[in-house]
Amino acid sequence: MEYTELKCEFKADQSDLAEQLIAILGELGFESFIEESDHILAYIPTTSFRKNELEPLLAPFAAKYSWKVIPDQNWNAVWESNFQPVTILNRCYIRAPFHPENHDAEFEIVIEPKMSFGTAHHETTALMIEYLIDMDLKGTSVLDMGCGTGILAILAALKGSRDITAIDNDEWAYENSLENIQRNNTSRINVYLGDASLLTDQKFDVIIANINRNILLNDMPHYVKCLKDKGILLLSGFYESDLQAITESCTSLALKYHSHKVRNSWTAACYTK
Repeated sequence: MEYTELKCEFKADQSDLAEQLIAILGELGFESFIEESDHILAYIPTTSFRKNELEPLLAPFAAKYSWKVIPDQNWNAVWESNFQPVTILNRCYIRAPFHPENHDAEFEIVIEPKMSFGTAHHETTALMIEYLIDMDLKGTSVLDMGCGTGILAILAALKGSRDITAIDNDEWAYENSLENIQRNNTSRINVYLGDASLLTDQKFDVIIANINRNILLNDMPHYVKCLKDKGILLLSGFYESDLQAITESCTSLALKYHSHKVRNSWTAACYTK
């Protein structure tokens, strides 16, 4: 899939604009973001990029913006040149196939992300990994919504989950998850191309959803319906300022707030049924 990269620039003293811009772009279909001190990079499938929709929405922010198409064949070279191994809580080591192994790591995950989201470099993925590392997943059933590279589903498998379902609505992510699952010998993971509408009669002990605020709020009833009694719901992909709205949605559906983690304003939260 061909992606378009949008760059929105602002002054260093306007860094608070980043959160507002990301919220707006998320509603337009942008899937992932990189924040810097004076700009953000946002990525969207080129077929969904609409320049005429951007101009009126970005005008009030007086943000300078530009865009470029990133061909499939160039993306791997970009991330490979920048992708470094990541260690979470000194227990989970995430690397690319071209990095050396770490035999001292309790959990080692090999990820070739390509265009998919989920390498543990982003705060939301790292926070979700922290939650999963500290959980007893042996024998549990797990749902990973918006699985991206499959990294969270793979960690759940390594931690002993017996039945894992991973879903993403992006075909590239779907294919990438299948590749990474095979690469990590975690065959207990079933991957599906689609969205929350695929959730029907399934029941899960743990549901993971690292997507974005709007999709989480929209799909929350689906998650709750599929969560077993005393089950755990882990959510991320949103800012700390969105935590209240997320929590209100969860409590309205009879979930209980348990805890949350914050890193660079990005947030992950845990709820129980």
